[in-house]
Amino acid sequence: MATSATRDKPRQSFAGLWNISFGFFGIQIGFALQNANMSRIFQSLGSSLDDLPALWIAAPLTGLLVQPIVGHMSDKTWLGRLGRRRPYFLAGAILAALSLVLMPLAPALLMAAILLWTLDASLNISMEPFRAFVGDMLRKDQHTAGYAVQTAFIGAGAVVGSIFPWLLDSMGVANEVPGGGIPDTVRYSFWFGGAALFLAVLWTIVSTDEYSPDRMAAFEES
Repeated sequence: MATSATRDKPRQSFAGLWNISFGFFGIQIGFALQNANMSRIFQSLGSSLDDLPALWIAAPLTGLLVQPIVGHMSDKTWLGRLGRRRPYFLAGAILAALSLVLMPLAPALLMAAILLWTLDASLNISMEPFRAFVGDMLRKDQHTAGYAVQTAFIGAGAVVGSIFPWLLDSMGVANEVPGGGIPDTVRYSFWFGGAALFLAVLWTIVSTDEYSPDRMAAFEES
């Protein structure tokens, strides 16, 4: 009979901790771009300041609904080689990246509002399983380190997503559109963010292998 020591989860190196949480860097870039630029996009498409709170209310409500549902569903999922959490990483990343690419191309206020709802839902589809992923993949004595790395990526992604429009502006990219419209700084930032989000999440998907339900059961017994 195997001893409990042989059934403990393997200890992850720093590279393993990095791979497990790197996708959170991309997700947070998406959140930062959304939070910093959506009001400007709405106003560029004709929204008044008085209408902005109503347009924004869909995003937090979506998170409240999506997070517990996706968390519960991912606990019950196992898709063979793709695993338990990674299918949600992939689905959310694809939808979020598409939303970020399409957002600055929105021709009307209603389309931008729909894309904001889609973007927020997609980010939450990827984000919630990432929180559980640390618990799945790490020994208990590494949980603190795992969440610390995840928090560092959250902060780094927020900085990168927030600073990119300003950086483009300082490089001479147009930050205003004569006659109104979404400026190039915002367009390019969203397109960069979509690519960065997808690639960061894809890195976690291809660089990690989840433990099967049988192995997880053995870990829990030990």
